[in-house]
Amino acid sequence: MKASLFISLFILSGAIFAALAFGNPSMLPQHPGYPMGKAIDPVKGQSLANDPGRANGGGDSALAEAAAFDDSHVSQQLSINDQNERLLEKPGAGLLPKVQGPNIVIDPPVKEATKMQASPR
Repeated sequence: MKASLFISLFILSGAIFAALAFGNPSMLPQHPGYPMGKAIDPVKGQSLANDPGRANGGGDSALAEAAAFDDSHVSQQLSINDQNERLLEKPGAGLLPKVQGPNIVIDPPVKEATKMQASPR
């Protein structure tokens, strides 16, 4: 029992190592910057890259894709308000905006206050 388990594990691990050793690199996914550029070892003169001649991943396209990654769910999408089409000017807080159409004036609720004489006690 122990010998058959040992032999089956040995065959399985050999098959896995053989698959890794004989794998076809051209079937791997191609994306920019996986290996290195034309880097050369200064001592032996050998290439330091798996695929010399490719650019590295720090290019402009990688930076642009990283910057635009979250744009779809971070940007604010406001609903269109039909009333905002009439606005000509927004003067600020506490003041009514100037709009196209009739001039609407809102009078203050109290025009004149009643004065009372102070009577000392």
